[in-house]
Amino acid sequence: MALFHVRMDVHIPADLDPQVRADTVAREKAYSQQLQREGKWPEIWRIAGKYSNISIFDVESADELNEILFALPLFPFMDIEVTALAKHGSDIK
Repeated sequence: MALFHVRMDVHIPADLDPQVRADTVAREKAYSQQLQREGKWPEIWRIAGKYSNISIFDVESADELNEILFALPLFPFMDIEVTALAKHGSDIK
């Protein structure tokens, strides 16, 4: 498995049709919760005061993460920064 730290900043256009926005946000929530239940998205944290999050993904590869991110319904409205993580030598776990 590979761990990734992912920051997602969401920028939905103000003029997006309200029904399209509501549908897209609902599909995003359902998809992200499915990935959480599967263990692929074990951590998600809101960045206070922003429509942004910091997440940890636990996936097989960078290719799998790429597929997951591109499938996010809000992907077209996101700026995403991905950082691969490695175990730290001082970690006692």
